[in-house]
Amino acid sequence: MLTARISALIALALAPAIALQTYNLYELHGARAAAVRTTALQQSQAIAADLGQFGEGMRQMLAILAEDPSIQRQDAKGCTAYLHSVSDKLPGAFALAVARADGQVVCNTLGSAPGAYSLAKRGYFQEAMRTGGFAVGDFVLGMLTRRPTIQFATALRDDDGRPSGIVLASIDLDWLAQRFVDGGLPQSATLTVSDRDGVVLVRVPDASAWVGRKLPPERLAALRDAPLTNDVRESAALDGRQRILGIRTPTGALKSLTVTVGIDRELAFADVDTAMRRGLELIAASLLLAVIGAFLAGRYFIRQPVERLVRAATAWRRGDLTARTGVSGNTEFGRLGTAFDEMAASLGRHESNLRNEIACSHALRAQQTTLLHELNHRVKNTLATVQSLARQSRGGEEQAAQLEARILALSKTHDLLTRDEWTGASLSEVAENELGPYRNSVDHFDIAGPPLNLPPRCVLAIGMAIHELTTNAAKYGALSGPTGRIAVKWRILPGEGAARVEILWRESGGPPVTPPTRRGFGTRLITGAIMRELDGSAELDFQPSGLVCRLALPLPRAQPRQNVA
Repeated sequence: MLTARISALIALALAPAIALQTYNLYELHGARAAAVRTTALQQSQAIAADLGQFGEGMRQMLAILAEDPSIQRQDAKGCTAYLHSVSDKLPGAFALAVARADGQVVCNTLGSAPGAYSLAKRGYFQEAMRTGGFAVGDFVLGMLTRRPTIQFATALRDDDGRPSGIVLASIDLDWLAQRFVDGGLPQSATLTVSDRDGVVLVRVPDASAWVGRKLPPERLAALRDAPLTNDVRESAALDGRQRILGIRTPTGALKSLTVTVGIDRELAFADVDTAMRRGLELIAASLLLAVIGAFLAGRYFIRQPVERLVRAATAWRRGDLTARTGVSGNTEFGRLGTAFDEMAASLGRHESNLRNEIACSHALRAQQTTLLHELNHRVKNTLATVQSLARQSRGGEEQAAQLEARILALSKTHDLLTRDEWTGASLSEVAENELGPYRNSVDHFDIAGPPLNLPPRCVLAIGMAIHELTTNAAKYGALSGPTGRIAVKWRILPGEGAARVEILWRESGGPPVTPPTRRGFGTRLITGAIMRELDGSAELDFQPSGLVCRLALPLPRAQPRQNVA
C-alpha cells in the first residue's frame, strides 16, 4: 500500500516536469521548422532578387552596346572587333551578336561569317523587333555551340527611330547555375529555375537530368497557382525526397521565371530529432529511476523524508525545477531524495539549453533577414555600378587611371552615406565631397542652395556626375589654371506632381572652351546616371567662357517642399 502511494506521489511530481520537457521539445521542433522555412524562403528570395538584378544589368549592358557607332551602322568588321573587346568583360555571356532586320547575323564573337545563319525564327528576335525594345528568350540550344542558353536582346534603331536589327547576348545556363552555388546555396539544398512554360533552366544538382526538360504536370500546376509563387511549402521535390520549398518569382525582365529552393527535411531536422530522442530517453530513464526509488522507499515508512518529497513534488508540479528534497544519505529514502534532486537538476539544465537554443534560433533568423536585406539593396547596386564602369573603361594607362578615379569617387560617396547609416546625405555635402580636394589658399568655388537631403540612390548618381564635371574641369576647364572659378548652385522648383531640383554648374576664368567632336564616356555617364537612374535631364553647354551644365531631377515624395523658389 505504501509503495503504491509513493509511486503515485512520484508520478504526480514528475508529470509537470515531463509535460514541460515535452513542451520544450515541441517548441524546439517548431522553432527549427520556422527557421528552415524562413531559410528556404529567404534563399529563394535572394536568388530571385539576384535574377532580377541580373536581368536589369543585361538590359542596361545591351542598351550601352547598342549605342556604339559600329553596331548602329551594322559594320561587320567594326562590330566584330568591338564585341570581341567587351566579351571577356561580361561574365556568363559566351556569345555576343548583331543581326539585321531580316534576322541575318552581321557579326558575332563565335567567328561566324556575316549571313552564316539567321535568327528570324527565334522568339526573342521577333519580340525585340515587334516592340523595338528589350526582350528575353526562352530556353534554347545554341545554333553553333549546342550549349543550353537563354538570350537577351535589344532592338537597334535607324535614323527614323524604326527597328533596324538587334544586338544580343547568349548566357551560359551552366555558368548561371554555378553563380548561385558560389553565392552560398546551403549544403544539400536544391535549386530549380523554370520559365513560364515549366522548362527547367537551372537545376542544382542533377543539371544534366533536368535542364531543358519540362517539369512534371503536377509540379507545373502547383507553380501556376498564384498564391504559391511567393510562398513556402513542404512537399516531395523532383528527386523524390521530402523538402521544404521556398518559391519566389523575380521582378523586372525575368518576372516570368520561377525560383524554387528546397531544403532536405530529414537532414534539416536530424539534430532536433536526435535531441528529442535523447530527451525521451532521459524521461524514460527518470521514470524508471523513480519507480525503483519508490519500491525501495516503500520498505520503510519515515514520515519526514516523505513530507520533504511531497513538498519537492509540489514545487515541481508548479514548474519550479530549482526545488530540492533535502533528503540524503545511504538509506533508501536518502538515495531516492538524491536521485530526485539530480533528476530535477538535469531537467533544469536541459530546459535551459533548449530555451537558449530557441533564443539563438530566433536571433539568427532576425540577423539573416537584416543581412540579406542589406546585401540585396546596397551591395548589389554598388557592384552593378562598378561593373558598368569597368565595361566602358577599357584601354591604356589613362583609362585605367580614370577607372580608378571613378571607383575612388564612388567609394568616397559610399563613405559619406555610411557616416549617416545609409539614410542619405545633403546636396551641399555631396558637392563638397568632390570639390574639396581642389581647394587651396584661394577659394575657387561658390557652393550655394537651400538645404536639401537626398536619398542614397540620388546621392550616388549625383556624386558620380559632379565627379566627372570636376575631373573635366581639372584637365581642361576652370581648375586647370590659377584664375578659374566654379559655381555650383541649386534651387527647388514646384511641379504639377512632385517638386524638382535644378542644379547649375558654371565654370569661368579658365582657358577658352570648344565643343568636343565626339560624345565621350564621361558625358554618357553623366547623362545616363541622371536620365536613366533618376528620370531626370542633363544639358551640357560648352560656352567659350566656360562649361555650363544643368541637371534637373524629381525630388522624392518624402522631401519637404519648403524653400521653393
